[in-house]
Amino acid sequence: MSIDQLFFLSQKGDVIIKRDFKLNKIKDKDLNEIFFRKVKMNDNNTIGPIFHESSYNFIYILKMNVYFVIATKDNISPSLYLEVLNRLINIIKDHCGIANEESLRKNFILIYEILDEYIDFGYPQLDSTDQIKQFVFTEPITILPKQENFFSFKPSFLHPNTVASTATQTPISKANNNEIFVDIFEKITMLINSSGSILNSSIDGCIQMKSYLKNKPELNLIFNEDVVIRKNNTNNTNTINYINNKGSGIIIEDCNFHQSVNANNFDIDNCLVINPPDGEFIAMNYRINSEFLTPFKIFTYIDESEYRIELKIKIVSMYNEKINANGVIVKFNVPKKCESVKFDITEGIGDDAKFIEEEKACYWKITKFAGNSEHILIAKIRINDKNIMGLRKEIGPISLNFEIPMYVPSKIQIKFLKIMGDDKNNVNRWIRYITQVSSFVVRIF
Repeated sequence: MSIDQLFFLSQKGDVIIKRDFKLNKIKDKDLNEIFFRKVKMNDNNTIGPIFHESSYNFIYILKMNVYFVIATKDNISPSLYLEVLNRLINIIKDHCGIANEESLRKNFILIYEILDEYIDFGYPQLDSTDQIKQFVFTEPITILPKQENFFSFKPSFLHPNTVASTATQTPISKANNNEIFVDIFEKITMLINSSGSILNSSIDGCIQMKSYLKNKPELNLIFNEDVVIRKNNTNNTNTINYINNKGSGIIIEDCNFHQSVNANNFDIDNCLVINPPDGEFIAMNYRINSEFLTPFKIFTYIDESEYRIELKIKIVSMYNEKINANGVIVKFNVPKKCESVKFDITEGIGDDAKFIEEEKACYWKITKFAGNSEHILIAKIRINDKNIMGLRKEIGPISLNFEIPMYVPSKIQIKFLKIMGDDKNNVNRWIRYITQVSSFVVRIF
C-alpha cells in the first residue's frame, strides 16, 4: 500500500510542491485539481480529512493555510497516513523553521531533499528529523517571524527574561542557543445545561517539546505531586498501566508517550525521563474526564413581547485577574422567523457583535477577556410573527471559542525541568501553558 502522489497546495489551489511516486505512470496528472475542486465544493466543512474521488483516496491536513495531501488508489490505513503527513510537516518545520506557503516556496529544494529521504517509491522510510538531517545539505532560507507575538509570562524559576514565542521557528541547522521549549496545550470539551449543571466535560492535553540542545542531554520533567494516573489494562509499552499511590488528585484517565520518554518511575517521583531528539515532538498525550473548574460561567435572561424577544447574556471569567483570554467568540442561533437583531454591549472596549442572516446566527467577539471580570450582551431579536410561542426554544445553544495563555484548567504544572550532564547550567528552558477549546456549549433551554 503506497502513495501515488503527494502535493502541497495554497488556499487558492496553486501547486507549491508536487511529487509523483509512480514515475509518471499515473494517467490522472491533475489529481491536485480533482482534490481542490472537491474541497472547494464543500466550503461548509462537511468534507472530512479522508475522502474518495475519481478512483483515488485523498488524505489531507490543512495547516498554516496550506493543504498537505496524499493521493493513492490503494486501500490504505487513513490513520497511518495522517500520521505520515503530521510527521512530514514536523520535519519540514524543524528544517525550515515554519511550514507556511512563503517558507515552502523559498525552500522547495530543501523540501524535495527531505521528501527523497522520507518517502521512497511511495513508501514512508525515515520518519524523524534525527534520521533525515544527516542526508540533507541544503541550507534553509529563514522567513523572518513577526515580532508582535511574545510570551506573555515570566517563569521566574527558570529564567529572569522572556523570549519571543517565534523563537521556535528557528531551523535546527541555524540554532545557536542551547535551548529547550516546552508547551502544555489543553483543549476543553464541555456541555452545560440550562440550569448551569455540567453534563459532560473532558480535557485533552499534550506536552509538546522542541529541542535545540547540544549533545542530547537527558531531561527530567517533574510534575506537581497531585498528578495521578488511572490504571488501565493496555499492553502498549508507551502507555502507563499503573496508578499513582499518593491518593486522589489530578486524575489522568489515559496517556501515551513518545518513544524517547521513560515513565517507569512516574508513580514514585512524578518524573518523566526524556532523551529528546532534535526538533519538535510530542512527549505526552493525556486525557482527563474528572471535574475541573470551568474558565467561564454563562447566565442568560429572556424577556418576550409581541414581535420581539430580548436575550441577555452575561459571561463571567473564573480565572485569575492577571490572565487574559484572547479572541473570545460567542455564537448563538436565533429563530428562523427572525427579521433583525440589535445589540447592546454594556461591557468591553472594542467588542463587536453581528447578525448573519444566512446562518440565522449571532456572533459576539470579545477581543480581550480579563480574569475575574464579566461581559454583558443584550440581543433584541425582531420576529416577523405576532405569535412567538415556542420560538424561544429555537434560540441557542451558546457556544464559545477562546484561547487562554498562562492557564490550564487541569492544574497540571511542570515543577522542575532538570537538564542532566555537563552543560546543564548553559541551557535556556522555556515553558508555556495554553488552553484552547474543542467544544464549549451551553444550552439555554
